[in-house]
Amino acid sequence: MCPDSFATAINFEYINCAVGVFERNLEVNEMNEHKMEPIPLVDLATQSQAIKSEVLQRMEAVIDAGRYILGEEVGKFESLFAAYCRTSHCVGLANGTDALHLALRALGIGEGDEVITAGNSFAATALAIRYCGAQPVLVDVNEDDFNLDVELVEAAINERTKAIIPVHLYGQPARMDEILGLAKRHDLRVIEDAAQAHGAQIGDRRCGSFGDIGCFSFYPGKNLGAFGDGGAATTQCSELDEHLRLLRNYGQRVKNRHDLLGFNCRLDTLQACVLLTKMSFIEGWTQQRRQVAEWYKEDLQETELQLPQEREGVRHVYHLYVVRHPRRNEIIASLAEQNIHCGIHYPNPLSTAQPFQNCVTLPMGLPRVTKLASEIFSLPMYPEMTREQVARVSSAIRQSLATEVGVR
Repeated sequence: MCPDSFATAINFEYINCAVGVFERNLEVNEMNEHKMEPIPLVDLATQSQAIKSEVLQRMEAVIDAGRYILGEEVGKFESLFAAYCRTSHCVGLANGTDALHLALRALGIGEGDEVITAGNSFAATALAIRYCGAQPVLVDVNEDDFNLDVELVEAAINERTKAIIPVHLYGQPARMDEILGLAKRHDLRVIEDAAQAHGAQIGDRRCGSFGDIGCFSFYPGKNLGAFGDGGAATTQCSELDEHLRLLRNYGQRVKNRHDLLGFNCRLDTLQACVLLTKMSFIEGWTQQRRQVAEWYKEDLQETELQLPQEREGVRHVYHLYVVRHPRRNEIIASLAEQNIHCGIHYPNPLSTAQPFQNCVTLPMGLPRVTKLASEIFSLPMYPEMTREQVARVSSAIRQSLATEVGVR
């Protein structure tokens, strides 16, 4: 080979090697970038984009007709959601807190009454009781499903007790058969806080159909969420349905005739457009949530984490995927470094909040709720999560747990 040809061959070999290194570096960088893509706790934007055009079409019809308050879309949604919950009636309301508040008022709960509920719910449950002038009695929960301990509920009943509000926390139904049995024996009303349990079931009965009234939230992050606030109350009772409709609209049967002390708690027509659209997708989204939960179980069942336990005979709808570990803060911080976002639902027992510090707790101080509040955290959970995203979250958790073991 002549010198020029030899030099040319070397140059080509050098160039090919450099190109190969460059391509491999690109692949590694792309992999690293993919690994650092954010995994949010909830992804509302992706879901909203999928239904945007249909929602806008419905909203345009409302705008063109000028039907902004209790338009026909509200009634259509109420009918659909009542059928979905397998109840006779549904009343659209401004938010889930209003649903609880008006449910209590419709059942005659007021000054001097006590209402038993869980000590680990969102504050709205107990706030609604206070709005009526009644006193919340905060009861501890089971450690397996984080829902009301029925034996403690029975121990909390006295002559002032008028109602029980079980919370179907995180999307798993409370033990409704036992709670309804207690209520019947003691002549108590039952209001379901189903704000996180759209479509959850015990057998073939859906949450919102067990108690006197079921209360739902359509806050944007819920399994069925609006593009703002929204709520509903479901019932099998025609009289309660009528009473709730009066309470939500200034106590009016007809305009400017106020038959009782009412409120302004109506579901907005534009939000009803969103909810009507989403009703076509809710069952599919629920199945996807359950699939994500199954993937987490496959990946994490051999770790130290305590995973959600779906009780036999119920359908958990996984509004949240809540796990438990005594070193949860370190795990959350480790995941955050990898752009994986978790939450804590909820970080404090209700009894520690200022409005409830004088409430009766059973047992005193809510020992299980208090311990859970220091250990629970919520992993990313939304219907659009992919198998790869779940695997990345799970891998990050296993790495964090292994690091913690190494530190010890």
